[in-house]
Amino acid sequence: MRAYVPLLMLIGFVAFNAVMMVALSHLLQANRPTKVKAQPYESGMPNLGTAHERFDVKFYLVGVIFIVFDIEVVFMMPWAIAFRQLDLFGLGMLGALIEMGVFVLILAVGYVYVYKRGALEWT
Repeated sequence: MRAYVPLLMLIGFVAFNAVMMVALSHLLQANRPTKVKAQPYESGMPNLGTAHERFDVKFYLVGVIFIVFDIEVVFMMPWAIAFRQLDLFGLGMLGALIEMGVFVLILAVGYVYVYKRGALEWT
């Protein structure tokens, strides 16, 4: 249990620090509400329409593409670090290369699908 004392102290300090920063920001804030401050804005620009407008599906497809390629990087980094130690299917490093090849092929099929759907073209 003694080995965990520094870790528990660090967690306690971080939690205390987080609570204190939020509490101090509420206590020390300058609260001067005005009509202009109460209006919603996006990047300093006034609203151009309502919040219930329909968005093109391409916005969502770009988000999904980002998530897919982000997951690819998250998977490839540990794989690249442990590449020499991997022994998949009893084939040694060749098995690891086959595994990554299948993974990249699946991602390539998804990328070609998105490209054929026209999600990467902005009009």
